[in-house]
Amino acid sequence: MSAVSDRLPTFPWDKLEPYKARAAAHPDGIVDLSVGTPVDPVPELIQKALVAAADSPGYPTVWGTPELRDAITGWVERRLGARGITHHHVLPIVGSKELVAWLPTQLGLGPGDKVAHPRLAYPTYEVGARLARAEHVVYDDPTELDPTGLKLLWLNSPSNPTGEVLSKAELTRIVAWAREHGILVFSDECYLELGWEADPVSVLHPDVCGGSYEGIVSVHSLSKRSNLAGYRAAFLAGDPAVLGPLLQIRKHGGMMTSAPTQAAVVAALGDDTHVREQRERYAARRTALRDALLSHGFRIEHSEASLYLWATRGESCWDTVAHLADLGVLVAPGDFYGSAGEQFVRVALTATDERVAAAVRRLA
Repeated sequence: MSAVSDRLPTFPWDKLEPYKARAAAHPDGIVDLSVGTPVDPVPELIQKALVAAADSPGYPTVWGTPELRDAITGWVERRLGARGITHHHVLPIVGSKELVAWLPTQLGLGPGDKVAHPRLAYPTYEVGARLARAEHVVYDDPTELDPTGLKLLWLNSPSNPTGEVLSKAELTRIVAWAREHGILVFSDECYLELGWEADPVSVLHPDVCGGSYEGIVSVHSLSKRSNLAGYRAAFLAGDPAVLGPLLQIRKHGGMMTSAPTQAAVVAALGDDTHVREQRERYAARRTALRDALLSHGFRIEHSEASLYLWATRGESCWDTVAHLADLGVLVAPGDFYGSAGEQFVRVALTATDERVAAAVRRLA
């Protein structure tokens, strides 16, 4: 019997290690714009909430405290424009990546079932299908897919890696098509707070879903908006008929967010000021890096939202990675996200102001 690991592709970031060493050899040190991990401090009010809940000797619940569910439902209605959201419409998760990786398995999918995701996409959508032994298919427009056997459709707006945003009209059309064919839609909206040249819309918006959450679930994370990647804090919102069984499965699996993290999320979702301040930091870094890349001969496509610039010099992505590594700048090769990205690199905005300034100087 083959090991589970045999179903999985090579972990992509391992391929980048030689270029990381190359960039680190720069006299002024590496500027790491590859992984996209937050570098700014966790806001003080969130740290205080975490510390205040540190004396938590008992087991937390998978569904979270009533206060956490109140915070999530309130945010979903306030920020996404959804209506009639109750505790049964929400579910805390242990960071969004574990959900993406294990959702097909938790939904009971397997051989003969299909999971669809964008042609350029976060690699974990494919990993989730492989772990469940389901088939994974890619799309440019999901409504052009053969719906036969298609059980799970992943949307991702704003996109990782491209920063592309699906319009309200596009989302409405896709949701209607999926419902017509009985296909469950999960919409990864983890970068929704980070729209620059577009205003991202959730599938839960009444103009998209018609006020019904049947067959749709949105995925949200606090990693980027609140600098909480280290806390593993995220949640689902949408169809109670989907979230109810997921809650029961996750209870059996012990997939619970720690009690101090739950308290921290309550504080984070109740405060919009720190989100605005963090957006301003990223906006300034985005402007500086975008201008520097364009001046260096890059073309930038999409990138109207999210924490990345999707850039190309019209050559192999690995040639571009090597070129930038020689300047002490590390970026992610586009083929990590699918063969359609083989001439692009993903440049993250997640570096300190000092490191971004260093990258700008080196590109000049």
